[in-house]
Amino acid sequence: MISLDEMRGSASAGSGLLQRPRLSFWQIFNMSFGFLGIQFGFALQNGNASRILQTFGADVEHLSLFWLAAPVTGMIIQPIIGHYSDRTWNRLGRRKPYFLAGGILAAIALVLMPNSSLLLFLPPLLVGAGMLMLMDATFNVAMEPFRALVADNLPDSQRGLGFSVQTFLIGVGAVLGSWLPYVFSSYFGVAKTAPQGHIPDNVLFSFYTGAAVLVLSLVYTMVTTKEYPPEVYEHFSREATEEHQGGLLTIFKDLAHVPRTMRQLGLVQFFSWFALFSMWVFMAPAVAEHIYHVKPGDTTSAKFADAGNWVGICFGVYNGISAVYALFLPAIARVTGRRAAHAFSLAAGGVGLLSVFFIHNANWLLLPMLGIGLAWGSILAMPYAILSGAIPAKKMGVYMGIFNLFITLPQIVNGFFGGWVVKTIFGGQAIYAIVLAGLFMFCGAVSVLYVHDEHDDKFSNNQLPV
Repeated sequence: MISLDEMRGSASAGSGLLQRPRLSFWQIFNMSFGFLGIQFGFALQNGNASRILQTFGADVEHLSLFWLAAPVTGMIIQPIIGHYSDRTWNRLGRRKPYFLAGGILAAIALVLMPNSSLLLFLPPLLVGAGMLMLMDATFNVAMEPFRALVADNLPDSQRGLGFSVQTFLIGVGAVLGSWLPYVFSSYFGVAKTAPQGHIPDNVLFSFYTGAAVLVLSLVYTMVTTKEYPPEVYEHFSREATEEHQGGLLTIFKDLAHVPRTMRQLGLVQFFSWFALFSMWVFMAPAVAEHIYHVKPGDTTSAKFADAGNWVGICFGVYNGISAVYALFLPAIARVTGRRAAHAFSLAAGGVGLLSVFFIHNANWLLLPMLGIGLAWGSILAMPYAILSGAIPAKKMGVYMGIFNLFITLPQIVNGFFGGWVVKTIFGGQAIYAIVLAGLFMFCGAVSVLYVHDEHDDKFSNNQLPV
Protein backbone atom coordinates (compact mmCIF):
# COMPACT_ATOMS: atom_id res chain seq x y z
CA MET A 1 0.00 0.00 0.00
CA ILE A 2 1.04 3.65 -0.53
CA SER A 3 1.57 5.67 2.62
CA LEU A 4 0.30 9.18 3.32
CA ASP A 5 3.84 10.56 3.55
CA GLU A 6 4.54 9.39 0.01
CA MET A 7 1.56 11.39 -1.20
CA ARG A 8 2.18 14.71 0.58
CA GLY A 9 4.00 16.22 -2.36
CA SER A 10 0.91 16.00 -4.56
CA ALA A 11 -1.27 18.27 -2.40
CA SER A 12 -2.82 21.21 -4.21
CA ALA A 13 -1.25 24.56 -3.43
CA GLY A 14 -2.96 26.19 -0.49
CA SER A 15 -5.64 23.53 -0.21
CA GLY A 16 -3.87 20.65 1.48
CA LEU A 17 -5.95 18.37 -0.75
CA LEU A 18 -4.11 15.39 -2.19
CA GLN A 19 -4.57 14.59 -5.85
CA ARG A 20 -4.55 11.11 -7.32
CA PRO A 21 -1.27 10.85 -9.23
CA ARG A 22 -1.37 9.97 -12.90
CA LEU A 23 -0.30 6.38 -13.49
CA SER A 24 1.75 5.00 -16.33
CA PHE A 25 0.14 2.87 -19.01
CA TRP A 26 1.74 -0.28 -17.60
CA GLN A 27 0.53 0.47 -14.07
CA ILE A 28 -3.00 0.76 -15.47
CA PHE A 29 -2.44 -2.41 -17.50
CA ASN A 30 -1.27 -4.39 -14.45
CA MET A 31 -4.18 -3.07 -12.38
CA SER A 32 -6.64 -4.33 -15.00
CA PHE A 33 -4.93 -7.56 -16.05
CA GLY A 34 -7.09 -9.74 -13.82
CA PHE A 35 -10.05 -8.78 -15.98
CA LEU A 36 -8.50 -10.83 -18.80
CA GLY A 37 -8.93 -13.98 -16.74
CA ILE A 38 -12.43 -13.04 -15.58
CA GLN A 39 -13.54 -12.48 -19.15
CA PHE A 40 -11.77 -15.65 -20.32
CA GLY A 41 -14.07 -17.60 -18.05
CA PHE A 42 -17.08 -15.39 -18.78
CA ALA A 43 -16.62 -15.98 -22.53
CA LEU A 44 -16.59 -19.74 -21.99
CA GLN A 45 -19.84 -19.38 -20.10
CA ASN A 46 -21.48 -17.16 -22.72
CA GLY A 47 -20.44 -19.29 -25.67
CA ASN A 48 -21.08 -22.72 -24.20
CA ALA A 49 -23.60 -22.60 -21.34
CA SER A 50 -26.65 -22.93 -23.62
CA ARG A 51 -25.23 -25.89 -25.53
CA ILE A 52 -24.21 -27.56 -22.25
CA LEU A 53 -27.70 -27.11 -20.83
CA GLN A 54 -29.24 -28.37 -24.09
CA THR A 55 -26.98 -31.42 -23.89
CA PHE A 56 -28.29 -32.06 -20.37
CA GLY A 57 -31.87 -31.89 -21.67
CA ALA A 58 -33.01 -28.25 -21.68
CA ASP A 59 -35.48 -27.10 -24.36
CA VAL A 60 -34.70 -23.92 -26.32
CA GLU A 61 -37.64 -22.00 -24.88
CA HIS A 62 -36.46 -22.81 -21.33
CA LEU A 63 -32.87 -21.62 -21.79
CA SER A 64 -33.58 -18.06 -20.72
CA LEU A 65 -35.12 -19.37 -17.48
CA PHE A 66 -31.96 -21.30 -16.67
CA TRP A 67 -29.87 -18.22 -17.42
CA LEU A 68 -32.17 -16.25 -15.13
CA ALA A 69 -30.41 -17.47 -12.01
CA ALA A 70 -27.27 -15.61 -12.99
CA PRO A 71 -28.62 -12.01 -13.07
CA VAL A 72 -30.81 -12.65 -10.01
CA THR A 73 -27.76 -13.56 -7.95
CA GLY A 74 -25.87 -10.64 -9.46
CA MET A 75 -28.62 -8.23 -8.51
CA ILE A 76 -28.38 -9.33 -4.88
CA ILE A 77 -24.63 -9.75 -4.63
CA GLN A 78 -23.27 -6.68 -6.42
CA PRO A 79 -24.59 -3.96 -4.07
CA ILE A 80 -23.59 -6.03 -1.04
CA ILE A 81 -20.07 -6.56 -2.36
CA GLY A 82 -19.81 -2.87 -3.24
CA HIS A 83 -21.08 -1.87 0.21
CA TYR A 84 -18.57 -4.02 2.07
CA SER A 85 -15.64 -3.36 -0.27
CA ASP A 86 -16.05 0.37 0.49
CA ARG A 87 -15.60 -0.55 4.17
CA THR A 88 -12.92 -3.23 3.94
CA TRP A 89 -9.29 -2.55 4.77
CA ASN A 90 -7.03 -5.46 5.60
CA ARG A 91 -3.63 -6.86 4.77
CA LEU A 92 -4.69 -7.66 1.20
CA GLY A 93 -6.22 -4.24 0.56
CA ARG A 94 -9.65 -2.79 -0.11
CA ARG A 95 -10.93 -4.38 -3.33
CA LYS A 96 -8.45 -7.25 -3.68
CA PRO A 97 -10.02 -9.63 -1.13
CA TYR A 98 -13.28 -9.62 -3.07
CA PHE A 99 -12.03 -10.20 -6.58
CA LEU A 100 -9.61 -12.88 -5.38
CA ALA A 101 -12.34 -14.79 -3.51
CA GLY A 102 -14.76 -14.38 -6.40
CA GLY A 103 -12.16 -15.59 -8.89
CA ILE A 104 -11.33 -18.74 -6.95
CA LEU A 105 -15.01 -19.67 -6.59
CA ALA A 106 -15.64 -18.95 -10.29
CA ALA A 107 -12.73 -21.23 -11.21
CA ILE A 108 -14.30 -24.03 -9.16
CA ALA A 109 -17.62 -23.52 -10.96
CA LEU A 110 -15.86 -23.61 -14.35
CA VAL A 111 -14.48 -27.04 -13.50
CA LEU A 112 -17.75 -28.41 -12.15
CA MET A 113 -20.33 -27.17 -14.69
CA PRO A 114 -19.37 -29.34 -17.70
CA ASN A 115 -18.95 -32.30 -15.34
CA SER A 116 -22.47 -32.08 -13.93
CA SER A 117 -23.38 -35.47 -15.43
CA LEU A 118 -20.78 -37.15 -13.19
CA LEU A 119 -22.83 -36.35 -10.10
CA LEU A 120 -25.04 -39.37 -10.57
CA PHE A 121 -27.21 -38.73 -7.52
CA LEU A 122 -28.54 -35.42 -8.97
CA PRO A 123 -30.12 -34.55 -12.35
CA PRO A 124 -27.33 -33.13 -14.58
CA LEU A 125 -29.59 -30.31 -15.80
CA LEU A 126 -30.24 -29.18 -12.24
CA VAL A 127 -26.55 -29.31 -11.36
CA GLY A 128 -25.60 -27.50 -14.58
CA ALA A 129 -28.09 -24.72 -13.87
CA GLY A 130 -26.76 -24.46 -10.31
CA MET A 131 -23.18 -24.18 -11.55
CA LEU A 132 -24.25 -21.50 -14.05
CA MET A 133 -25.74 -19.55 -11.15
CA LEU A 134 -22.61 -20.00 -9.02
CA MET A 135 -20.34 -19.11 -11.92
CA ASP A 136 -22.12 -15.88 -12.76
CA ALA A 137 -22.52 -14.89 -9.12
CA THR A 138 -18.80 -15.30 -8.47
CA PHE A 139 -17.87 -13.50 -11.69
CA ASN A 140 -19.95 -10.64 -10.32
CA VAL A 141 -18.12 -10.77 -6.99
CA ALA A 142 -14.83 -10.39 -8.86
CA MET A 143 -15.91 -7.95 -11.55
CA GLU A 144 -17.29 -4.83 -9.87
CA PRO A 145 -14.46 -4.41 -7.34
CA PHE A 146 -12.18 -4.25 -10.40
CA ARG A 147 -14.20 -1.36 -11.81
CA ALA A 148 -14.16 0.39 -8.43
CA LEU A 149 -10.38 -0.15 -8.26
CA VAL A 150 -9.94 1.91 -11.44
CA ALA A 151 -12.04 4.74 -10.02
CA ASP A 152 -10.15 4.50 -6.70
CA ASN A 153 -6.66 4.73 -8.17
CA LEU A 154 -6.99 6.99 -11.20
CA PRO A 155 -7.63 10.73 -11.48
CA ASP A 156 -10.73 11.70 -13.44
CA SER A 157 -8.60 12.61 -16.46
CA GLN A 158 -7.38 8.99 -16.74
CA ARG A 159 -10.56 7.08 -15.92
CA GLY A 160 -11.66 6.90 -19.53
CA LEU A 161 -8.27 5.39 -20.39
CA GLY A 162 -8.50 3.05 -17.40
CA PHE A 163 -11.87 1.64 -18.40
CA SER A 164 -10.69 1.39 -22.01
CA VAL A 165 -7.63 -0.63 -20.98
CA GLN A 166 -9.95 -2.86 -18.98
CA THR A 167 -12.13 -3.27 -22.06
CA PHE A 168 -9.07 -4.12 -24.17
CA LEU A 169 -8.05 -6.86 -21.74
CA ILE A 170 -11.64 -8.05 -21.49
CA GLY A 171 -11.63 -8.39 -25.27
CA VAL A 172 -8.36 -10.32 -25.34
CA GLY A 173 -9.56 -12.69 -22.63
CA ALA A 174 -12.88 -13.17 -24.38
CA VAL A 175 -11.24 -13.96 -27.72
CA LEU A 176 -9.06 -16.62 -26.12
CA GLY A 177 -11.93 -18.11 -24.16
CA SER A 178 -14.38 -18.06 -27.06
CA TRP A 179 -12.00 -19.65 -29.55
CA LEU A 180 -10.54 -22.30 -27.28
CA PRO A 181 -13.11 -25.10 -27.94
CA TYR A 182 -12.65 -24.61 -31.71
CA VAL A 183 -8.85 -24.57 -31.38
CA PHE A 184 -8.80 -27.74 -29.28
CA SER A 185 -10.94 -29.64 -31.79
CA SER A 186 -9.53 -28.24 -35.05
CA TYR A 187 -5.82 -27.98 -34.25
CA PHE A 188 -5.22 -30.51 -31.47
CA GLY A 189 -7.66 -33.20 -32.53
CA VAL A 190 -9.63 -33.14 -29.29
CA ALA A 191 -13.07 -34.74 -29.73
CA LYS A 192 -15.89 -32.28 -30.46
CA THR A 193 -18.74 -34.79 -30.05
CA ALA A 194 -19.76 -37.03 -27.18
CA PRO A 195 -22.50 -39.56 -26.34
CA GLN A 196 -25.95 -38.30 -25.47
CA GLY A 197 -25.94 -36.38 -22.20
CA HIS A 198 -22.16 -35.88 -22.06
CA ILE A 199 -20.00 -32.84 -22.84
CA PRO A 200 -17.32 -33.15 -25.58
CA ASP A 201 -13.69 -33.16 -24.49
CA ASN A 202 -12.85 -29.94 -26.36
CA VAL A 203 -15.35 -28.06 -24.17
CA LEU A 204 -14.17 -29.82 -21.00
CA PHE A 205 -10.51 -28.96 -21.60
CA SER A 206 -11.45 -25.37 -22.41
CA PHE A 207 -13.23 -24.94 -19.08
CA TYR A 208 -10.27 -26.42 -17.20
CA THR A 209 -7.92 -24.01 -18.97
CA GLY A 210 -10.24 -21.10 -18.22
CA ALA A 211 -10.17 -21.89 -14.51
CA ALA A 212 -6.36 -21.82 -14.44
CA VAL A 213 -6.09 -18.60 -16.47
CA LEU A 214 -8.65 -16.91 -14.22
CA VAL A 215 -6.77 -17.59 -10.99
CA LEU A 216 -3.32 -16.79 -12.39
CA SER A 217 -4.38 -13.45 -13.88
CA LEU A 218 -6.00 -12.33 -10.62
CA VAL A 219 -2.88 -13.24 -8.66
CA TYR A 220 -0.80 -11.19 -11.12
CA THR A 221 -2.90 -8.08 -10.49
CA MET A 222 -2.73 -8.57 -6.74
CA VAL A 223 1.07 -8.82 -6.82
CA THR A 224 1.69 -5.86 -9.15
CA THR A 225 -0.93 -3.34 -7.94
CA LYS A 226 -1.08 -1.24 -4.78
CA GLU A 227 -4.15 0.26 -3.16
CA TYR A 228 -4.37 3.44 -1.16
CA PRO A 229 -4.99 2.96 2.59
CA PRO A 230 -7.84 4.89 4.27
CA GLU A 231 -5.74 7.82 5.48
CA VAL A 232 -4.57 8.52 1.92
CA TYR A 233 -7.84 7.80 0.17
CA GLU A 234 -9.82 10.16 2.42
CA HIS A 235 -7.55 13.04 1.38
CA PHE A 236 -8.54 12.60 -2.25
CA SER A 237 -12.02 14.00 -1.63
CA ARG A 238 -13.35 17.24 -0.23
CA GLU A 239 -16.32 15.32 1.10
CA ALA A 240 -16.59 14.72 4.82
CA THR A 241 -14.88 11.57 5.91
CA GLU A 242 -17.33 8.76 6.31
CA GLU A 243 -17.12 6.71 9.44
CA HIS A 244 -17.66 3.32 7.93
CA GLN A 245 -20.57 2.36 10.09
CA GLY A 246 -24.06 1.15 9.41
CA GLY A 247 -25.27 -2.13 8.10
CA LEU A 248 -26.78 -3.31 4.86
CA LEU A 249 -29.78 -1.01 5.31
CA THR A 250 -27.54 1.85 4.19
CA ILE A 251 -27.63 0.31 0.72
CA PHE A 252 -31.32 1.17 0.50
CA LYS A 253 -30.55 4.73 1.56
CA ASP A 254 -27.91 4.96 -1.13
CA LEU A 255 -30.34 3.48 -3.64
CA ALA A 256 -32.89 6.18 -2.81
CA HIS A 257 -30.33 8.90 -3.55
CA VAL A 258 -28.72 7.68 -6.77
CA PRO A 259 -27.50 10.55 -8.94
CA ARG A 260 -29.57 11.71 -11.91
CA THR A 261 -26.90 10.53 -14.34
CA MET A 262 -27.13 7.00 -12.96
CA ARG A 263 -30.92 6.92 -13.31
CA GLN A 264 -30.70 8.08 -16.92
CA LEU A 265 -27.96 5.58 -17.71
CA GLY A 266 -30.20 2.90 -16.23
CA LEU A 267 -32.53 3.14 -19.23
CA VAL A 268 -29.61 2.87 -21.65
CA GLN A 269 -28.32 -0.15 -19.75
CA PHE A 270 -31.76 -1.77 -19.80
CA PHE A 271 -31.97 -1.68 -23.59
CA SER A 272 -28.38 -2.72 -24.27
CA TRP A 273 -28.20 -5.53 -21.70
CA PHE A 274 -31.60 -6.93 -22.72
CA ALA A 275 -30.11 -7.22 -26.20
CA LEU A 276 -26.88 -8.81 -24.96
CA PHE A 277 -28.74 -11.38 -22.86
CA SER A 278 -30.82 -12.41 -25.89
CA MET A 279 -27.67 -12.79 -27.96
CA TRP A 280 -25.83 -14.89 -25.39
CA VAL A 281 -28.80 -17.16 -24.69
CA PHE A 282 -30.21 -17.63 -28.18
CA MET A 283 -27.34 -17.14 -30.64
CA ALA A 284 -26.15 -20.76 -30.46
CA PRO A 285 -29.57 -22.34 -31.10
CA ALA A 286 -30.40 -19.61 -33.65
CA VAL A 287 -27.26 -20.34 -35.66
CA ALA A 288 -27.73 -24.10 -35.35
CA GLU A 289 -31.29 -23.93 -36.70
CA HIS A 290 -31.16 -20.94 -39.06
CA ILE A 291 -27.79 -21.57 -40.72
CA TYR A 292 -26.75 -25.18 -40.00
CA HIS A 293 -30.34 -26.49 -40.26
CA VAL A 294 -30.00 -28.61 -37.13
CA LYS A 295 -33.30 -30.21 -36.11
CA PRO A 296 -34.74 -29.29 -32.70
CA GLY A 297 -33.51 -31.64 -29.98
CA ASP A 298 -30.41 -32.74 -31.91
CA THR A 299 -27.44 -32.27 -29.54
CA THR A 300 -25.14 -35.12 -30.63
CA SER A 301 -24.59 -34.49 -34.35
CA ALA A 302 -21.44 -33.01 -35.85
CA LYS A 303 -23.52 -30.12 -37.24
CA PHE A 304 -24.69 -29.18 -33.74
CA ALA A 305 -21.06 -29.25 -32.52
CA ASP A 306 -19.90 -27.22 -35.53
CA ALA A 307 -22.59 -24.61 -34.91
CA GLY A 308 -21.60 -24.27 -31.26
CA ASN A 309 -17.90 -24.04 -32.09
CA TRP A 310 -18.53 -21.44 -34.81
CA VAL A 311 -20.61 -19.31 -32.45
CA GLY A 312 -17.58 -19.38 -30.17
CA ILE A 313 -15.41 -18.13 -33.05
CA CYS A 314 -17.92 -15.37 -33.79
CA PHE A 315 -18.06 -14.34 -30.15
CA GLY A 316 -14.27 -14.25 -30.12
CA VAL A 317 -14.27 -12.00 -33.17
CA TYR A 318 -16.63 -9.43 -31.67
CA ASN A 319 -14.64 -9.47 -28.45
CA GLY A 320 -11.42 -8.96 -30.39
CA ILE A 321 -12.94 -6.03 -32.22
CA SER A 322 -14.12 -4.57 -28.93
CA ALA A 323 -10.59 -4.86 -27.52
CA VAL A 324 -9.10 -2.84 -30.37
CA TYR A 325 -11.99 -0.38 -30.45
CA ALA A 326 -11.61 0.27 -26.73
CA LEU A 327 -8.14 1.71 -27.33
CA PHE A 328 -9.60 4.32 -29.68
CA LEU A 329 -12.69 5.15 -27.62
CA PRO A 330 -11.06 7.84 -25.43
CA ALA A 331 -9.85 9.70 -28.53
CA ILE A 332 -13.25 9.31 -30.23
CA ALA A 333 -15.03 10.57 -27.11
CA ARG A 334 -12.75 13.61 -26.96
CA VAL A 335 -13.84 14.54 -30.48
CA THR A 336 -17.53 13.65 -30.38
CA GLY A 337 -18.37 13.58 -26.66
CA ARG A 338 -19.01 10.43 -24.65
CA ARG A 339 -22.76 10.26 -25.30
CA ALA A 340 -22.39 10.48 -29.07
CA ALA A 341 -19.61 7.89 -29.08
CA HIS A 342 -21.77 5.46 -27.10
CA ALA A 343 -24.84 6.12 -29.26
CA PHE A 344 -22.90 5.40 -32.45
CA SER A 345 -21.50 2.19 -30.97
CA LEU A 346 -24.90 0.89 -29.86
CA ALA A 347 -26.40 1.69 -33.26
CA ALA A 348 -23.61 -0.31 -34.91
CA GLY A 349 -24.48 -3.23 -32.62
CA GLY A 350 -28.13 -2.95 -33.65
CA VAL A 351 -27.20 -3.18 -37.31
CA GLY A 352 -25.00 -6.21 -36.62
CA LEU A 353 -27.68 -8.12 -34.71
CA LEU A 354 -30.41 -7.41 -37.29
CA SER A 355 -28.18 -8.53 -40.16
CA VAL A 356 -27.82 -12.05 -38.69
CA PHE A 357 -31.36 -12.78 -39.92
CA PHE A 358 -30.30 -12.25 -43.54
CA ILE A 359 -27.24 -14.52 -43.42
CA HIS A 360 -27.39 -18.15 -44.54
CA ASN A 361 -23.67 -18.91 -44.87
CA ALA A 362 -21.79 -19.37 -41.61
CA ASN A 363 -18.69 -17.57 -42.86
CA TRP A 364 -20.68 -14.37 -43.37
CA LEU A 365 -21.58 -14.38 -39.68
CA LEU A 366 -18.22 -12.76 -39.03
CA LEU A 367 -19.42 -9.52 -40.65
CA PRO A 368 -22.14 -8.66 -38.08
CA MET A 369 -19.56 -9.21 -35.35
CA LEU A 370 -17.96 -5.91 -36.38
CA GLY A 371 -20.97 -3.89 -35.25
CA ILE A 372 -21.55 -6.08 -32.20
CA GLY A 373 -17.91 -5.62 -31.23
CA LEU A 374 -18.20 -1.83 -31.37
CA ALA A 375 -21.28 -1.97 -29.15
CA TRP A 376 -19.69 -4.36 -26.65
CA GLY A 377 -16.50 -2.32 -26.42
CA SER A 378 -18.46 0.83 -25.65
CA ILE A 379 -20.87 -0.90 -23.24
CA LEU A 380 -17.92 -2.03 -21.12
CA ALA A 381 -16.31 1.41 -20.97
CA MET A 382 -18.48 4.45 -21.72
CA PRO A 383 -21.27 4.03 -19.12
CA TYR A 384 -18.67 3.61 -16.36
CA ALA A 385 -16.63 6.57 -17.58
CA ILE A 386 -19.78 8.73 -17.57
CA LEU A 387 -20.90 7.39 -14.19
CA SER A 388 -17.60 7.61 -12.31
CA GLY A 389 -17.58 11.41 -12.45
CA ALA A 390 -21.14 11.66 -11.13
CA ILE A 391 -20.92 9.64 -7.89
CA PRO A 392 -19.23 10.45 -4.55
CA ALA A 393 -15.73 9.04 -4.20
CA LYS A 394 -16.48 7.56 -0.78
CA LYS A 395 -19.47 5.67 -2.25
CA MET A 396 -17.68 4.41 -5.38
CA GLY A 397 -17.95 0.71 -4.53
CA VAL A 398 -21.57 0.64 -3.42
CA TYR A 399 -22.76 2.81 -6.30
CA MET A 400 -20.87 0.66 -8.80
CA GLY A 401 -22.67 -2.29 -7.23
CA ILE A 402 -26.04 -0.55 -7.37
CA PHE A 403 -25.37 0.34 -11.00
CA ASN A 404 -25.20 -3.38 -11.66
CA LEU A 405 -28.96 -3.49 -10.94
CA PHE A 406 -29.43 -1.79 -14.29
CA ILE A 407 -27.51 -4.66 -15.88
CA THR A 408 -29.23 -7.51 -14.08
CA LEU A 409 -32.80 -6.18 -14.23
CA PRO A 410 -33.10 -6.36 -18.05
CA GLN A 411 -31.63 -9.86 -17.99
CA ILE A 412 -34.19 -10.91 -15.38
CA VAL A 413 -37.04 -9.47 -17.46
CA ASN A 414 -35.65 -11.24 -20.52
CA GLY A 415 -35.19 -14.45 -18.54
CA PHE A 416 -38.83 -14.53 -17.49
CA PHE A 417 -40.34 -13.55 -20.81
CA GLY A 418 -37.69 -14.26 -23.46
CA GLY A 419 -38.31 -17.98 -23.72
CA TRP A 420 -42.08 -17.50 -23.68
CA VAL A 421 -41.79 -14.96 -26.51
CA VAL A 422 -39.61 -17.32 -28.55
CA LYS A 423 -42.03 -20.22 -28.09
CA THR A 424 -45.37 -18.42 -28.29
CA ILE A 425 -44.79 -15.46 -30.59
CA PHE A 426 -41.78 -16.58 -32.63
CA GLY A 427 -42.92 -20.21 -33.03
CA GLY A 428 -39.80 -21.61 -31.38
CA GLN A 429 -37.47 -19.89 -33.87
CA ALA A 430 -34.61 -18.43 -31.86
CA ILE A 431 -33.42 -16.26 -34.77
CA TYR A 432 -36.20 -13.77 -34.05
CA ALA A 433 -34.85 -13.25 -30.54
CA ILE A 434 -31.68 -11.98 -32.23
CA VAL A 435 -33.76 -9.60 -34.37
CA LEU A 436 -35.48 -8.28 -31.25
CA ALA A 437 -32.06 -7.78 -29.66
CA GLY A 438 -31.05 -5.57 -32.58
CA LEU A 439 -34.10 -3.36 -32.10
CA PHE A 440 -33.32 -2.94 -28.41
CA MET A 441 -29.78 -1.86 -29.25
CA PHE A 442 -31.21 0.94 -31.40
CA CYS A 443 -33.41 2.02 -28.48
CA GLY A 444 -30.32 2.23 -26.29
CA ALA A 445 -28.55 4.35 -28.90
CA VAL A 446 -31.37 6.90 -28.83
CA SER A 447 -31.77 6.99 -25.04
CA VAL A 448 -28.09 7.67 -24.30
CA LEU A 449 -28.33 11.01 -26.10
CA TYR A 450 -30.54 12.26 -23.25
CA VAL A 451 -28.15 11.31 -20.42
CA HIS A 452 -26.75 14.18 -18.34
CA ASP A 453 -22.95 14.13 -18.47
CA GLU A 454 -21.05 17.05 -16.95
CA HIS A 455 -17.96 16.07 -18.93
CA ASP A 456 -19.88 16.36 -22.21
CA ASP A 457 -21.50 19.62 -21.09
CA LYS A 458 -18.07 21.13 -20.45
CA PHE A 459 -16.93 19.66 -23.76
CA SER A 460 -19.76 21.33 -25.64
CA ASN A 461 -18.90 24.65 -23.95
CA ASN A 462 -15.23 24.27 -24.88
CA GLN A 463 -14.16 24.09 -21.23
CA LEU A 464 -12.14 20.91 -21.52
CA PRO A 465 -8.58 20.67 -22.82
CA VAL A 466 -8.10 18.60 -25.95
